[in-house]
Amino acid sequence: MSSQKYTVNQPLIETLISWVKSGEIAIPEIQRPFVWSSTKVRDLMDSLYQGYPIGYIIAWRNPSIKVIDGSLSEGKKILIDGQQRITALTAAIIGQQVINKDYKKIRIQIAFNPLEEKFETLTPAIAKDKKWVDDISTVFNGNLFDIVGNYLEKNPDADKLKIQTVFQDLINIPKKQIGLIELSGHLDIEKVTEIFIRINSQGVELSQADFVMSKIAANEEYGGNLLRKAIDYFSHLAIAPEFYSHIAENDTEFSKTEYFQKISWLKNENEDLYEPTYKDILRVAFTFKFNRGKLSDLVSLLSGRNFETREFEEEIAKQSYNNLIIGVKNFINETNFKRFLMIIKSAGFVDNRLIRSVNAMNFAYILYLKLKEQNYNSALIEKYVKKWFVLTLLTGRYSGSPESRFDFDIKNISQKNFGDYLKEIEDAQLSDAFWNAELIQRLNTSSSTSPVFNVFLASQCYFNNKGFLSKDITVKNLIEQRGDVHHIFPRDLLKKKGLTRGQYNQIANYVYIQSEINIKIGNKPIEKYLHEIKEQCNGGELKYGGIVEYSSIEDNFKQNAIPVGIFEMKMEDYQKFLIERRKLMSEKIRNYYKII
Repeated sequence: MSSQKYTVNQPLIETLISWVKSGEIAIPEIQRPFVWSSTKVRDLMDSLYQGYPIGYIIAWRNPSIKVIDGSLSEGKKILIDGQQRITALTAAIIGQQVINKDYKKIRIQIAFNPLEEKFETLTPAIAKDKKWVDDISTVFNGNLFDIVGNYLEKNPDADKLKIQTVFQDLINIPKKQIGLIELSGHLDIEKVTEIFIRINSQGVELSQADFVMSKIAANEEYGGNLLRKAIDYFSHLAIAPEFYSHIAENDTEFSKTEYFQKISWLKNENEDLYEPTYKDILRVAFTFKFNRGKLSDLVSLLSGRNFETREFEEEIAKQSYNNLIIGVKNFINETNFKRFLMIIKSAGFVDNRLIRSVNAMNFAYILYLKLKEQNYNSALIEKYVKKWFVLTLLTGRYSGSPESRFDFDIKNISQKNFGDYLKEIEDAQLSDAFWNAELIQRLNTSSSTSPVFNVFLASQCYFNNKGFLSKDITVKNLIEQRGDVHHIFPRDLLKKKGLTRGQYNQIANYVYIQSEINIKIGNKPIEKYLHEIKEQCNGGELKYGGIVEYSSIEDNFKQNAIPVGIFEMKMEDYQKFLIERRKLMSEKIRNYYKII
């Protein structure tokens, strides 16, 4: 039978808090934002006061690493489960500020009513009520005699003996025990990762990326604590540039670092095409610099693991941190980031609504950084990144779990000429059968967020195509300005014919259109409003847009992949229309892919 891989202890809560203060247990300032509500903090304190269990804290002792002189350096404990509880305890007991989900420092004040032995979140009404102690942290950090005396002075009718007993019970909360399970530093890292994910899957969703971030944040020797902040702050600034002033004012230590200078460009950036999370930054930086796609490998490497000897070596840990830092710096580099986005936009992806696959976007950035590192010509980089991005969207290459595919692709890209590798993948996945059958089938969907529909729209933006029945307004204009998505065969009439949502909402029935044209068409049958368009081109009343020539209407239909034979169709021809338009959409996407 295998030996036990963990120990179980019951330290006092005050001991646990002291370990946090000293760094024995690593809970960095922004390891994860505090997501508990103040009511959960209140309930935690009430459970402790009542003597109820609050669950185990689980930590993992970092593997011991061989240092240069041959001795072993014992690592800190990394929290696997229980950060929210420990953060709640430090907030309530010692009054420590927490970083909330909006990355703002706040104080959580828990009030206490000794007469009712009741806890509550502090409110203005409670603050005015003399029966309540505003903030229990003042009790834990005060003198019992003074606290009781002050309370009785405000509440002279209270039972002195009861008040003394109640306050004594409250003050004794930090003297209570809490369960601590410590996983052995010799435990296989893959097992620790599995434990981490399994435990936390029951609460706030965590992943291997969270585990990596915990690992990074615990290492100050190689700058992991600052790297962790750089990753977190970049991902937050990408969404909220105004957060820059908060960092400058509240994290003076970080604002003096090189990282702060490297991400400062985001304070004036409002581009929302790509808003990477910390997980995205980690994945891109790791895959780019380590030529690996599985984040569990990063935990091992940062721990100094030698995959051959299965031992842990300081030099490997040091080099791994250096490589990760280089990868992150390349990611957050203003020139790299903006150049990459320019390439994606030049392919027609002008709005973040056209990019639903974050995995495809992440690997496209990996590819950009890798080709740049390999000194490819800038024109080739642009061509290859665009083609690979579109290819991965069309084929769903990174849908679902991307790690294995990332791992496969980056290993090939690092070993082969990329042009040759791209040709291999194109020959295997973009055959005539794909364009003539598989893609047409993928266009048979009602999902307006379908990657293939987004590629079609990107192709229209790339070709500067006009919106449906528009003389001057382009699809790009309409997408950027939130134009209408119009049902060519009116939705309400199709519903009246008994078609289901999935049938009348087919993407082959969608076009981007100006709002005023959409409103004028309304629920008119296809044959009626197309007849009126013909009349318009023959000198009749100008009803729909500004096109007055039949040849221009035909060209507009071609740009929108609409069969010219639609002029002869009626509402009963809806299914025939869908079949014909899907073929034209597929043909347009194929021509687009060849050109980009």
